[in-house]
Parts: sequence; C-alpha cells; structure tokens
Amino acid sequence: MARNIEIKARIQDVASVVAQVAALADEGPIEIIQDDLFFSCPNGRMKLRTLSPTRGELIFYRRGNSQGPKESFYLISSTTTPESLREILSAGYGQIGRIRKHRTLFLMGRTRIHIDQVEDLGDFIELEVVLSDEEATDIGVKLANELMMKLGISPSQLCEGAYLDLLAHNCS
Repeated sequence: MARNIEIKARIQDVASVVAQVAALADEGPIEIIQDDLFFSCPNGRMKLRTLSPTRGELIFYRRGNSQGPKESFYLISSTTTPESLREILSAGYGQIGRIRKHRTLFLMGRTRIHIDQVEDLGDFIELEVVLSDEEATDIGVKLANELMMKLGISPSQLCEGAYLDLLAHNCS
C-alpha cells in the first residue's frame, strides 16, 4: 500500500499562499475541481472522487486524526465511469458525506502541495510527502515540518481529521 506523511492547515489568504508556494514549487499550478463522495467503510475511509463525467478515482485511505504530520496509507484506482461506480458503491455501502472543492496542486520534489477551497468549510493547505516502501516515517515527518516552516504554517493552523470530519463538526 502506498503511503505518505500529511498535514492539513487552515489558511486565511489563498492568493498569498499560492504565490508563496509557486515560488518554491517545481511544477504547478494545476487547477482541479473535485467532488468527493464518501462511503461507509469500517477499516478506514473510502471515497469516489469525480473529476469529470468520464474520469474519477476510487480512493481508500487510513490515517490517524492528529493535528501534526501523520502517516497515511492509501490505494487509488482510476475509473472512466464514476457515475455508475457511485451508484454501485451507494447501494452496497451507503453514502456518509460529500465534499466539493477547488484544488490548486503544486509539486515540489516528492511533495504534493494542495491549496483547497472547500465548499461550506473554507480554505486550507495540505502537504503530502510521498514515502518509498522501505523509507522511515521520520524522514517524511522531517520534510513536512521543514516545508511548514518555510511556508510559515503555525501549529495553531493545523487541523485534525478529514474535511468530512471538519464539516460534520462545524469546526470552521
């Protein structure tokens, strides 16, 4: 299973953060509209990410809900029929929530940087440091902490859980 080290933090000024990230990034910005539908899943989280009527991704992931950098394990499978897959998963597992967002993606080395404008929730930055199979978690945590410092992300900005959790608890 693939894994990375992740952080999620609330931001106030999207334009300022985008400019700051763009100055550091190797690639980007890439603008993406995402519609994530979550399904009941006892062993982690399962979502169908619809990117267009003919492009989607079924994503399973498992991670802790702490505020700081945390390890995440994930599997992704692409689909060209997200609508029919949504119907099947909804019938079989039941929907538990939906998150719609505008994502601005940057790549910096092996780190994915997301600037997310989440409907009904606000603006966030996510860092995902991709780890190799045999790589120690501490290396990814160190890289995430270093990038947080470069971007001026303070501990008070960090969020626990997924957007779905934040929306459910109205922690805005």
